[in-house]
Amino acid sequence: MSASEKEPIVIDQHLDHPRTFRDNTYVYPVISRRSRGVSIGVNLNPDKICNFDCIYCQVDRKTSAVTRFVDTEMILSELAATIDMVESKQLFHEPEFQNVPEPLQRLNDIAFSGDGEPTTARDFDVIVKRVAELKKAKGLDHVKMVLITNATMFHRPKVNEALTTLDANQGEIWAKLDAGTEPYYKQIDKSLIPFHRILTNLHEAALVRPLVIQTLFMRVDGQAPSEAEIDAFCDRLNDILADGGQIDRIQIYTVARRPAVESVSALTKPELDRIADQVAQKVPRLVERFYGPEAI
Repeated sequence: MSASEKEPIVIDQHLDHPRTFRDNTYVYPVISRRSRGVSIGVNLNPDKICNFDCIYCQVDRKTSAVTRFVDTEMILSELAATIDMVESKQLFHEPEFQNVPEPLQRLNDIAFSGDGEPTTARDFDVIVKRVAELKKAKGLDHVKMVLITNATMFHRPKVNEALTTLDANQGEIWAKLDAGTEPYYKQIDKSLIPFHRILTNLHEAALVRPLVIQTLFMRVDGQAPSEAEIDAFCDRLNDILADGGQIDRIQIYTVARRPAVESVSALTKPELDRIADQVAQKVPRLVERFYGPEAI
């Protein structure tokens, strides 16, 4: 496989990922650029509370939350019904999914994601286990379980237990790393959690299983990340590899939906290509590219 892979197109459904679907509280289907098909999201943070405050996030935290509670049984009920809609193709008769190309009408994964950091959910380990059991009962061994995470909680025993469950059930961990230096991390992710905690958690998790590194680069006040910042980002990844950690691939993407902060905008295709080329040259892993709205 080549050191870098390009994403050729963006379709309309990639630009709108509402975390609400019909009367559901927690479960929502989306057409995902990075999954290349249907991803069923499980929102474990309907309270909109997150330990990051990323400047590119599209979540409107000023509006009221739908609920502040996570009901495991309701999650499983909504998930079972949504899986059935996708597998029966009923989903693609719904207005917002009618024009999805046939190759993308496949259920690729069940993703723990949503309006905050999913691993902060109180019963995260139990929910992951129950979802894995449901997936098996539905005969969906080919469907992945994806954790989209900022890696801040990997050191907690219950979260580590959940990662082990993912490992046993076609799981992938898509771990966020948006920076190579602490100042840029603080500017972009705006978290009180020290940068070294995230780097340590990534190192330790990668010793056990391969990680997918997910990285969003953007323009801030019209400026793309500097070459020095990208070099530092590459150094952080190479540190993991040098210690024996495993990285399956690196996802370089940019803003596809309207962020909450007005100073943030998508990289152009040449800007994203420049960064992806730089990463591909310095880090010996597959680099995937996911362009912004201009690619439509």
